[in-house]
Amino acid sequence: MKESIAKALLEIGAVGFSLDIPITFTSGIKSPVYVDNRVLVFHPVEWRLIIEGFQEYIDSSHLTYDVIAGVAVGGVPHSSALAYSLKRPSVFIRPETKAHGKRKLIEGGDVAGKRVLLVEDHVTTGGSSLDAVKELRQKGAQVSDVLAIISYRFPDAESAFREAGLMLHTLTEFDILLDVALRFGELEKSQLPAIARWLADPHAWGKQFA
Repeated sequence: MKESIAKALLEIGAVGFSLDIPITFTSGIKSPVYVDNRVLVFHPVEWRLIIEGFQEYIDSSHLTYDVIAGVAVGGVPHSSALAYSLKRPSVFIRPETKAHGKRKLIEGGDVAGKRVLLVEDHVTTGGSSLDAVKELRQKGAQVSDVLAIISYRFPDAESAFREAGLMLHTLTEFDILLDVALRFGELEKSQLPAIARWLADPHAWGKQFA
């Protein structure tokens, strides 16, 4: 499953590589790799693979939950489709309150006393996931697991998840993605050392482009 998902992401252009002209994340990190899983909703065959992958992972890992939550905006299509397929309640967490209405961050229902499984499309620094978990816990939810399609597994993000008492689960791994990209000619072997340096310390790697 991990290899099939990595291949699907590459085929639809959800993942690409640009070592000479890196992109800049919202956090300010400069990256030689981009991941945009929001394009999945335009590709129903590949998107179905993701939703079925989530279901298989939940079953095989015996994850327990009452409610499935999505982080707006990237995680919401996947969390909603997954909850619909599993016939489970679903909520989503806004990054900020609306300027009108009830000004809630959590939309969909009351999570107090519920076990919530948080779904993300992609984890970079982990900030949006951690903010969502904080809000869910403040509203009385029990959250111990975050399920994402893929993560860069930055050391700082891994540490932050552990400190928050969270387990991060992903459908595929970044090293598998790189291996598939090599085999399909999306990446050259000579580019791997630079990507490895970036993964180990993205802030230091980006300084060369300052």
